[in-house]
Amino acid sequence: MPSPYADRLNALPVRRLETNAGGGTTAYWEYGDPGDADSPTVIAVHGFRGEHHGLEPVLAYLPDLRVISPDLPGFGETAPLPGGAHDLERYADWLIEFARGVAPGAVILGHSFGSIVASAAVARGLETPQLILINPIGAPALEGPKGLMTRLAVLYYALGAKLPERLGTALLRNRLIVRVMSITMAKTRDPELRRFIHEQHDTYFSRFADRDVLKDAFVASVSHDVREFAPGITTPTLLVAAQQDDITPIEAERRLATTFPDAEIVEIADVGHLIHYETPAEAAGAVRRFLRLPAARGR
Repeated sequence: MPSPYADRLNALPVRRLETNAGGGTTAYWEYGDPGDADSPTVIAVHGFRGEHHGLEPVLAYLPDLRVISPDLPGFGETAPLPGGAHDLERYADWLIEFARGVAPGAVILGHSFGSIVASAAVARGLETPQLILINPIGAPALEGPKGLMTRLAVLYYALGAKLPERLGTALLRNRLIVRVMSITMAKTRDPELRRFIHEQHDTYFSRFADRDVLKDAFVASVSHDVREFAPGITTPTLLVAAQQDDITPIEAERRLATTFPDAEIVEIADVGHLIHYETPAEAAGAVRRFLRLPAARGR
């Protein structure tokens, strides 16, 4: 079905590019006018099992930014990095190299698992004037309100890795399971928006390279959270948190904000872990205020 944000997205200049980072080739998309020297540059890092399309609804409301949005290694159009596991350290080092090569000094934005990767990279030395975390993972996934679901997910990914390759991969790409995940995360009651969200997950949620990289990324996503890195990040940081997030409760997000030396939190009501799909205008507004962009330019 057509995207509810299609008109705004169609007005954005966009081009696909590639660069070398982490020993492999990274595919990335550049939104906005690269020749506008007055436009801030943001590198946007998507979440687990996603790819660059996921953050497009937010970018649709930020037309005056230059946004660089890569597919994480092993997802979308970026192949896995050669040799070794795709653990958090490797993703963080990849992001550091990618950012320094493509847009040194850019603002760094991460959603969900991307919030962990972005925070780890900044803590490991990635220079950025500002850090933005949307739906940040601010507590151990196994301890959240959906801890039981997370444990079932651990078993699911472990089973997918242990079964014969064809059967295991089919299980991990099973459309019914993907739909259950999508229904669980969506909070909106708007039927058209729900259909759009489910279609997005049907289309992009299984675009991982192979089951090994998927398992590695999943283990990284549930074994770490932003709390590990927050105290060492002195960069001004914005947390855009959802009041109905099942992965990190809003109370945990509020505590997370206090662990950064310099952070502010914006809470969005009536939404869960899909801020980027359900309330992208509100998220973009928080980003605009944080970056001190003139409101008129985004209308």
